Amino acid sequence: MAYYGDSDAQETKEWQDAFDSVLQHMGTERAAFLLEKLYQQAISKHVPIQRLNTPYLNTITVEESPAMPGDQDMERRIRALIRWNALAMVLRANKTGDDLGGHLASFASSATLYDVGFNHFFRANSDNFGGDMIYYQGHCAPGIYARSYLEGRLTEDQLNNFRREVGGQGLSSYPHPYLMPDYWQFPTVSMGLGPIMSIYQAHIQKYLTNRGLIKDENRKIWAYLGDGEMDEPESLGAISLAGREKLDNLIWVVNCNLQRLDGPVRGNGKIIQELESLFRGAGWRVIKVVWGRHWDPLLDKDTSGALKARMDEALDGDFQRYQVKGGAYTREHFFGKYPEAEELVKTLSDEDIDNLNRGGHDPYKVYAAYAAAMTSNGQPTVILAKTVKGYGLSDEIEAVNKTHQIKKMHLESLKYFRNRFNLPFTDDELEELPFYRPSENSPELKYLKARREALGGYLPARRKDSVALEIPELSIFDSVLKGSGGKEQSTTMVMVRLIAALLKDKAIKDRVVPIVPDEARTFGLEGMFRQLGIYAAHGQNYTPEDQEQLMNYREAKDGHMLNEGINEAGAMSAWAALGTSYSTNNLPMIPMYMYYSMFGFQRIGDLAWAAGDAQAQGFLFGATAGRTTLNGEGLQHQDGHSHILANTIPNCISYDPCFGYELAVIIHDGLERMYVNQERVFYYLTLMNENYDQPALPQDAIEGIKRGMYLFEKDDKATVQLLGSGVILREVIKAAQILRDEYQIHANVWSVTSFNELARDGMAVEEFNRLHPLEDGKESWVSQQLRDTNGIVVSATDHMRAYSEQIRAYLPDNRPYVTLGTDGYGRSDTRANLRSYFGVDAAHIVVATLKKLADEGEVDARLVKDAISTFELDVDRPVAWLPQAHPTTQEVAAYTEEK
Repeated sequence: MAYYGDSDAQETKEWQDAFDSVLQHMGTERAAFLLEKLYQQAISKHVPIQRLNTPYLNTITVEESPAMPGDQDMERRIRALIRWNALAMVLRANKTGDDLGGHLASFASSATLYDVGFNHFFRANSDNFGGDMIYYQGHCAPGIYARSYLEGRLTEDQLNNFRREVGGQGLSSYPHPYLMPDYWQFPTVSMGLGPIMSIYQAHIQKYLTNRGLIKDENRKIWAYLGDGEMDEPESLGAISLAGREKLDNLIWVVNCNLQRLDGPVRGNGKIIQELESLFRGAGWRVIKVVWGRHWDPLLDKDTSGALKARMDEALDGDFQRYQVKGGAYTREHFFGKYPEAEELVKTLSDEDIDNLNRGGHDPYKVYAAYAAAMTSNGQPTVILAKTVKGYGLSDEIEAVNKTHQIKKMHLESLKYFRNRFNLPFTDDELEELPFYRPSENSPELKYLKARREALGGYLPARRKDSVALEIPELSIFDSVLKGSGGKEQSTTMVMVRLIAALLKDKAIKDRVVPIVPDEARTFGLEGMFRQLGIYAAHGQNYTPEDQEQLMNYREAKDGHMLNEGINEAGAMSAWAALGTSYSTNNLPMIPMYMYYSMFGFQRIGDLAWAAGDAQAQGFLFGATAGRTTLNGEGLQHQDGHSHILANTIPNCISYDPCFGYELAVIIHDGLERMYVNQERVFYYLTLMNENYDQPALPQDAIEGIKRGMYLFEKDDKATVQLLGSGVILREVIKAAQILRDEYQIHANVWSVTSFNELARDGMAVEEFNRLHPLEDGKESWVSQQLRDTNGIVVSATDHMRAYSEQIRAYLPDNRPYVTLGTDGYGRSDTRANLRSYFGVDAAHIVVATLKKLADEGEVDARLVKDAISTFELDVDRPVAWLPQAHPTTQEVAAYTEEK
């Protein structure tokens, strides 16, 4: 290879010849050794050198490229039809003035990337093969629908209803399994989630294979991503895992059209080169597809290296401008910088230069890259394919900064598109934006269908239903249901016992997967290290420091437990991959992911939402939950709002139980709903680290536990109803005793296991009654439980007041209702002090009850004042939920001195 501007080309050639001689006579191992030693020597001498980048050329040379199978003229014609139908779908959706949106430019840039995959590589699920898994770039959905239309899988009516889903005949805007459960496998349009989820999908597929739960069929996980998407932290944050675990079942295709939503990805740099160095450093195999085959003759004649120098020098912002300005501009500003480069194109017309294609639009170059990726052994592969955003749409749309937002086209642009792709429409027909599907006996459809038949069937496709699991009876948790017999335990400890019981059940023990983000010891799960083994892709190749201890740190290739490191996003992605294994593998798994509740929905809410879209199943445990329960940790750890966040996900069923038997009933109910009835929901339960006696399951409590509320402690003289959830139920119990013993006020105590589920039930009843005015009205569970009781209702939780406020509308007879909660930032202190500060301890519950009774005229207000004095409540304390609640150091000193 010649290097432009080389000060001593002869010396360079001698070095190259010497290296070739080593390769020829000593082999690649010796050559690699010498290069490594030279590199180390250069570094030791402080020579600036970049070893992770290769020249801005295709990784696979012309000589290495395999012959491309199939009829390329036929595939080009089919690709043109797919392009047109995708275009027409989006333009039609916006033609009526409804402005439903849609995207044209992303698929236009990646049509060839998908087409080669569909025609030659993407293998469908069949009776004897599990099928490849494909994460489609979200903005390219119209192109995927357009192919399915040609295949006969989607109708013209469905295409006409793109982004019109309410009537049930439409197509979702992006890949959404929840909305199209037999079509899309994975939700990907929230950028950054496709990358991390595909990595952990590959990770989990290896995990299931190494545990012997699925066969090793060399299935591939393909992920189509955008170069702008790579700026998302989730996109690159886990690539080292793929390299470290040698996930050779993973293939990423990054569509490098050099543009994000508003402008260049790296106008001042080169995104392909940047990504190459990042992925090489992380242990990936990198295949660059930069130039189409029209460049090959020019590169072959580039004996001076001037063309390669210009390719290396020109910035992405320059390439974008060359594309927009055309051949004459490119001749002057790209080739014209060096005479030797300009000489290479002197016989080419401006139109010829304009037709020098980028690699991602050349099916031959793309095929060569995909074929190489399929043979990769021991490394994940990333294909960096250079394309043009808006390719083929028109000169006014290709590569312009605003191309991502363009969803309408003028007639002249449609004519340009028609002529460029040789489509069979007259000018008049173009204005109607007709969909086009050849006859069933046409050569195009025969070829299209034959290619998919050869690869096992049509894609995208998703398995909705799966085999049911044999769930044990509730009695499997008898040791918990009978209570702790005076021994104090936290609900986190109880949950560990429940998991242990499930891991002993022959029918499902292999399906239960405990997952932690490097917090097993915090939650008391370290006993599972030795019992189950921690999954490690390459086993344990060292002797752990604690080898001699009973609960030593044991890693194993067939390890059962997943410890994903300090990485909640990764652990959540692994949980989602297992939670959708019923669909991807016809193998229902029961993932049980336990984590600090504060670092759940707040940190990975977008992934949790995507898991809901993907219809994942399993359990999430927000351990050490509650604003006042995790004493000592402070503001960044104390969670009082995760249930508010959990409630935003429609198919997330959430509970805040106080006692172990409640946990057992909820877990068993979840197993039945998800794995027997196959409801596509998942469960979130908060667990606490406060130790207390665990009572036995009360009689007739099971239904109420599941519905969200039951009578825990009945007082036949009750004139007050006290509600509590989580650990604060224990404060409610204390408050009821104080009210009875000190004030002769009797109260029923209700355990509310889920204000969220009560609110959902209430809303459903409310809507039914509104829309069925002539039928007998239904009654909410809250109203059913409280209908035959008397008095005001007071609730207290370790969460924000909004959590318990949700049920106010469903109380019978407009019953007076008071809510206490922990609004505001947490802080470090003892549980007692924190509960007093936030006003959720027994004393504040008593005072709140007395004050409401005074408001209703049932007690004298002086009784409230006396109670405040008796409990020594600080009536002047800062309000916890206001910004100025935290005083300065000087204010604290002054306040203390005054007291």
